[in-house]
Amino acid sequence: MTSVSSGTAMAPPKPWYKVLYIQVLIGLVLGVIVGWLYPDFAKNDWMKAIGDGFVKLIRMAIAPIIFCTVVAGIAHIQEVSKVGRVAIKALFYFEIVSTFALGLGLLVADVLKPGAGFSGKSDAAAVATYAKQASEMKPVDFVLHIIPDSAVGAFAAGDILQVLLFSILFGFALMALGERGHTVRSLIDDLAHAMFGVIAIIVKAAPIGAFGAMAYTIGRFGPQALGNLAGLIATFYVTAILFVVIVLGIIARIAGFSILKFLRYIKDELLIVLGTSSSESALPQLMEKMERAGCSKSVVGLVVPAGYSFNLDGTNIYMTLATLFIAQALNVPLTFGEEMTILVVAMLTSKGASGITGAGFITLAATLAAVRPELVPGMAIVLGIDKFMSECRALTNICGNGVAAVVIAWWENELDRDKLKAALDGGVDPSNVETAVTTG
Repeated sequence: MTSVSSGTAMAPPKPWYKVLYIQVLIGLVLGVIVGWLYPDFAKNDWMKAIGDGFVKLIRMAIAPIIFCTVVAGIAHIQEVSKVGRVAIKALFYFEIVSTFALGLGLLVADVLKPGAGFSGKSDAAAVATYAKQASEMKPVDFVLHIIPDSAVGAFAAGDILQVLLFSILFGFALMALGERGHTVRSLIDDLAHAMFGVIAIIVKAAPIGAFGAMAYTIGRFGPQALGNLAGLIATFYVTAILFVVIVLGIIARIAGFSILKFLRYIKDELLIVLGTSSSESALPQLMEKMERAGCSKSVVGLVVPAGYSFNLDGTNIYMTLATLFIAQALNVPLTFGEEMTILVVAMLTSKGASGITGAGFITLAATLAAVRPELVPGMAIVLGIDKFMSECRALTNICGNGVAAVVIAWWENELDRDKLKAALDGGVDPSNVETAVTTG
């Protein structure tokens, strides 16, 4: 089984130019400069391919890493009921925190009214595709989508929920084999070690991927894309920061750790997400870091992948905030009852589009269509800045899922406090993935 190496000797600090988060930060800054000064060059297909290529490299390894982590975690569990217990606790936690995120978005929009007096123009036809996808989403289809057509198909498509379902079933089957499954368990442990080695190689390209993605974004949309919508962007970012620092901060304090130290611990992943606008681009590294921070393999394997579908705090804040912004911009007053309906509907629709490209925008369309259909054309107002909003959604989502892993591990009494303290206090090098995992 993979575990964190407990070497006694501290490795000498790396030169600053070899530290991953500094390299990524430099890539982001250079990307902004190139996109701003040379927009025609920055928005070509090859520049876009640099960012997209890095994300595809990461996604290539997500399915096998989830499979190995979940199967190994379950197969080593002695009591079958523990898996169900962890899943129930995780879902309960997800719903409570998601409600806080949705409520915070409503509260901020009601107080600050970022859409009041909006004078920009919009093209309703621009949202036709998203509205069509949202209208086709049905709860029964979402449930059936969790079940893959074939086990191989789940891995081929890279669907997190489908891979998670098959991994849980395989883990239970391997657990039932007892000693006869020892060889397979050892093989999966070794395969997990190898896959994290693959991630260690891929992540070296993160600065280049961040540069390409950021340069294309700035070159394609440019400062003019902000315009009158700068207020909404600023409001969303401030709201997300408040959620992470206050809501997640209180949760972290109850669980016995500092949210600021935790954010510093995952700074590499945050910068990668910032550059790629995709929280999935940091999923394997986040799972590995949570194990190194003292969370048990079984908890990490269940909570983190599930959180990517059921614990989308950033998406929840965005949906309620953007819904009220559009209503204010179109001068459509909403009653308190309608706002509560938005909260309930958004809680459901945020789960229905997981794994779909442009999920945040699609869930917004589904929420508007369910509450006040006349607001759907107003989505064109925020379409131009959705790229900038998606970065904040992804950053908030990964913070929420990291905290969830620690909290559920603490709740299950499977949190190694010494490892957590060492990780958050900087006692280990969080970027040294190659030597982080040993086979035991």
